[in-house]
Amino acid sequence: METNKKYKAIDFFCGGGGMTCGLRQAGIDVIAGVDFDKDAKKTYEYNNEGSKFVMADINVLPENYFEEQFDLKKNDDDLIMVGCSPCQYYSIINTSKEKSIKSKDLLLQFKRFIDYYNPGYVLVENVPGIVTNKNSILSVFLDFLKEKDYKIVMNVINMKDYGIPQNRRRFSLIATRLQDKDISLPAKESKILNLEDVLGEKNGFPHISAGHKDNTDYNHTVAGLSDKTLRRLKKTKHNGGNRLDWADDPDLQLNCFIGKDDCFKDTYGRMWWDRPSPTITTKFFSVSNGRFAHPEEDRPISLREGATIQTFPKDYVFKTTSIAATARLIGNAVPCEYARRLGKVIIKNN
Repeated sequence: METNKKYKAIDFFCGGGGMTCGLRQAGIDVIAGVDFDKDAKKTYEYNNEGSKFVMADINVLPENYFEEQFDLKKNDDDLIMVGCSPCQYYSIINTSKEKSIKSKDLLLQFKRFIDYYNPGYVLVENVPGIVTNKNSILSVFLDFLKEKDYKIVMNVINMKDYGIPQNRRRFSLIATRLQDKDISLPAKESKILNLEDVLGEKNGFPHISAGHKDNTDYNHTVAGLSDKTLRRLKKTKHNGGNRLDWADDPDLQLNCFIGKDDCFKDTYGRMWWDRPSPTITTKFFSVSNGRFAHPEEDRPISLREGATIQTFPKDYVFKTTSIAATARLIGNAVPCEYARRLGKVIIKNN
């Protein structure tokens, strides 16, 4: 890890630490991560020694907390505040807006701390829906930054263009109040990484079966399958096959898919070796929740495979007690590699 302790950061909504990990790889001193997720605490602290996990609800966290606990200074040109708030309200895959309404205005809570500390830099990452949703608070947040004389660059990007082997569209923003600094989002890569570049036996992933439990820190653990779903996968063509491969088998076909051959084709589908992965969600351990089956093995992808697609280091240890809890930390994370590139943009701006 490079060392450039000139810059320091507070990572709000840090989860299991994807953004923190990447910023630290870039050489930024992440002082603290803030989250209300008790499942995230052990994972964050174990992997990011020196970065303190602040277990707190941002809705009630006082602005002066970091001033008192970490001696954080106002108007620090080298301070970065990161706000990658939970995005369920704006996500296209969410079906219950009532359940996710609490996530809608979290960016405005983040805004309180920017207003109080006036940091040199602000980073935001979220789902594209925060741009398009008619009830989005993004415009309020942007108006606030402009009133504070922050220069803003932002766009909806695809992570596959930044060294991440995954189709993952996200809204990305960098802002600075330092008028002599030219800022930009990271530069796109010309080479796209495909699944075969990071998974498979040649990349350290031995052949395993559905239900395999890896008790080591590597966590090449995979969810089990019902007998019927295992039979479905065995009939699904390797490298990109989908549920249409067994749609004519009345024993395997699901009633909800009858007459719907043109929709939901990713469900129960296999990934492709020669393409980037689909978006890794919090349910990537389940083949019934998307195209999360291994390209050729009859199983969902493992927890470590999902983490690798999200560009977590192979030695990043997930200190959780269930497959679902681990997958949630992985699926909600900002890919470490994209975070590293954001950090490098700021450092090069020096």
